Amino acid sequence: MNTIIHAKELTAQKAVKIFNQSIQDYHKEDSIYAKEKNPYPQNTIEWLLYHKNWIDTIQWHLEDEIRAPNIEDKQVVFLKRWIDKSNQERNDTVEKIDDWFYQQFKEIPKKPDAKLNSESPAWILDKLSILCLKIFHMNLEVQRSDATLEHQEKCKAKLTILLEQKTDLCTCYDEYIQDILNGSKYMKVYRQLKMYNDEELNPVLRKLKK
Repeated sequence: MNTIIHAKELTAQKAVKIFNQSIQDYHKEDSIYAKEKNPYPQNTIEWLLYHKNWIDTIQWHLEDEIRAPNIEDKQVVFLKRWIDKSNQERNDTVEKIDDWFYQQFKEIPKKPDAKLNSESPAWILDKLSILCLKIFHMNLEVQRSDATLEHQEKCKAKLTILLEQKTDLCTCYDEYIQDILNGSKYMKVYRQLKMYNDEELNPVLRKLKK
């Protein structure tokens, strides 16, 4: 039963706290080359959530960098390759988080009318991680001293929407976990099975091997 209790303790607010910790840690250096200093024991759920958000945070800033109008072509290629690698790592980490959830929940008996959710717990947390980043950066825009009042007001309105979305998503996640725990819903682990990074599945990469 200890594993089930631990899963119950992983509320949306606890996940948000870990995501925000990662975001704050990144912005101490505010560099895409900053090294992750994950404070949690490796491969615990806390470690995975922190690592997941660290990937998201680095990629957020990579997406900013690659949009610079005066960027050199070779730097575009470098950043695009980095973003591709980051996307794969993000996907792999989300699947590891879902594996953790599945191990937590697999012995829970399902009610006869139990329903399957279209999204797994980890992919809901993926959205929540991105929302935390949006809120952090929109809040920075609200507080920008060099911005116009009009810009600040627009960003305040957007921030209000983002905060409402976060509240809604947290509620959906917590209710979903509770539904799994009481047997009225169940989860399955889905794999993205991405093909473009696989030398055998991507025909362009496969040709290069010959």
